[in-house]
Amino acid sequence: MKLIANLFDLKQPVHYRNEVLAGLTVAMTMIPESLSFAILAGFPPLVGLYGAFIMGLVTAIFGGRPGLISGGAGATVVVLIALMQSHGLEYVFAAVALAGVIQIAVGLLKLGKFIRLVPQSVMYGFVNGLAIIIFLAQLEQFKTGTGWISGNVLYTMGGLVALTIVVVLVFPRITKAVPASLVAIAVVFAIVYFTGIDTKTVGDIASVKGGLPPFHIPVVPFTTETLLIIAPYAAIMAGVGLTEGLLTLNLADEITGTKGNSNRECVAQGGANILNGFFYGMGGCPMIAQTLVNLSAGARARLSGIVAAMAILLIILFGAPVIGELPLAALTGVMIMVAISTFEWASFRIIGKMPAKDIVIMAVVTLITVFLRNLALAVLVGVIIAALIFAWENSLSIRARKVLLEDGTKVYEIAGPLFFGSVAAFNEKFDLQNDPQTILIDFRESRVADMSAIEALNMLTAKYHAAGKKIILKHLSRDCVRLLRNSQVEVNISEDPGYMVMEN
Repeated sequence: MKLIANLFDLKQPVHYRNEVLAGLTVAMTMIPESLSFAILAGFPPLVGLYGAFIMGLVTAIFGGRPGLISGGAGATVVVLIALMQSHGLEYVFAAVALAGVIQIAVGLLKLGKFIRLVPQSVMYGFVNGLAIIIFLAQLEQFKTGTGWISGNVLYTMGGLVALTIVVVLVFPRITKAVPASLVAIAVVFAIVYFTGIDTKTVGDIASVKGGLPPFHIPVVPFTTETLLIIAPYAAIMAGVGLTEGLLTLNLADEITGTKGNSNRECVAQGGANILNGFFYGMGGCPMIAQTLVNLSAGARARLSGIVAAMAILLIILFGAPVIGELPLAALTGVMIMVAISTFEWASFRIIGKMPAKDIVIMAVVTLITVFLRNLALAVLVGVIIAALIFAWENSLSIRARKVLLEDGTKVYEIAGPLFFGSVAAFNEKFDLQNDPQTILIDFRESRVADMSAIEALNMLTAKYHAAGKKIILKHLSRDCVRLLRNSQVEVNISEDPGYMVMEN
């Protein structure tokens, strides 16, 4: 029983009504999105729904935190479009399964913790860009094959979307016992169904009727050539999925005030994608929009994700006629509200208080997210820019206070990190020609950070040694001491038993 409690995070009380209603709401928003992504990539429509069911169920049970919703996300599907066009669906299934293997490896190697390296400015830019993408995606519902809709069709669609938004905004003032988004969907559905209003429905996208996901081994040659074909797509899909998934997990942590397990999420996501490859699913990853729908509906346990996945399966098996009549206007209105709530409006309020570098990083990440629709690239670029700025600023912060002792020894008290970026400034602090016969370099307020720094110490010691002078190094970390003693240059290192050494 203890194992089951730990698996399903039953330490906290579960509000079953909130979980069930939130799960149903999530299912309603996932179905048209999964169908749209599948059709966009050229997959059979049911491949999208199977992917949403498998991803949703596996990650809800085994994922890194309760409340996280996974499905057939567009970020991962877009990666596979070129493979679908060049080699067909079976190669896609093979690539999805291989991506799952990569993701499990990342989780087992405990590399999920590297999401902590994403700065807040990158998170703001990512979330804001994603909110804009979600909003722009809803505008597609106001288009037809020939352009924008107009006339009565436009008025009907706009009116129903507006009604949905009004219900979502107003209903929480009446009661929070039922998710406002689910009530809005039900209200608009009832109005359309009983009045016979002519408007686009889920059934206009594709049929959602089918059976259980069929097991099959991808029909591809098991050769090195096949591996070389699918490996690049699998690696990119794995990277995009993990990036979006771990950012979603981080965002959910902030909203709920709890902490998820990033490595467990990597393993669960990988396991789900392997099953997708063998059960006719298009694969996927955690979905920020649906996760926000879930959390805003009051869900905090794993039950909501399980309910959403099972609801999708039941709809595939039995509920296709009803879901086919669901107005897309209702789902569009809900997703517009999700976009509005996703956007970090606080980022505008603190712009005047943010450093200019953070504003630039946030803007760059937002623009890449919106215009390139590549979430992984946006985050990667943001992290690289932040890292370069950090390195540049720290390269200028190294200082040296010089003290002459009574015995003629000159002491250089180093402050600030010594690393590849600060090596040049560090070397400029020393006066080889005019220094006395013995100098002592004290690293009490510094830290030797990398091999470039160690090599700089090595070369500096060699120069003083060649000039017939002696260098004593004090308060170095154990790793640095070991590496310097393994070098070919004679190094004098002062031991200080009372000093607690900082580890590299």
